[in-house]
Amino acid sequence: MLAAFSVAPSGGENSDASIHDAVAAAVEIVRRSGLSHRTDSMFTTIEGEWDEVFAVIKEATEAVGEYGTRVSLVVKADIRPGYTGEIDGKIERLEKAIDSRSES
Repeated sequence: MLAAFSVAPSGGENSDASIHDAVAAAVEIVRRSGLSHRTDSMFTTIEGEWDEVFAVIKEATEAVGEYGTRVSLVVKADIRPGYTGEIDGKIERLEKAIDSRSES
């Protein structure tokens, strides 16, 4: 499965409303997990089996909780049993489709 998630604290004492330290704590957990992952400006996407992916999301959410009095978590999952390597495969197929459209 692929799971894209965004986790952010609120109710903390950071006067500039920046959450980069909290996000860094979450991304560090994702990187330590050993799962395939990609982080962009809005989400972190991780790939693996259901239980391992959600264990990482839970741990990352708990880490972010240290930066505020509550946590917001958004998760979108692509559950496709029997498929692996989709974190790159989906992008490769998209690029191929874009290239074929520009050739026509």
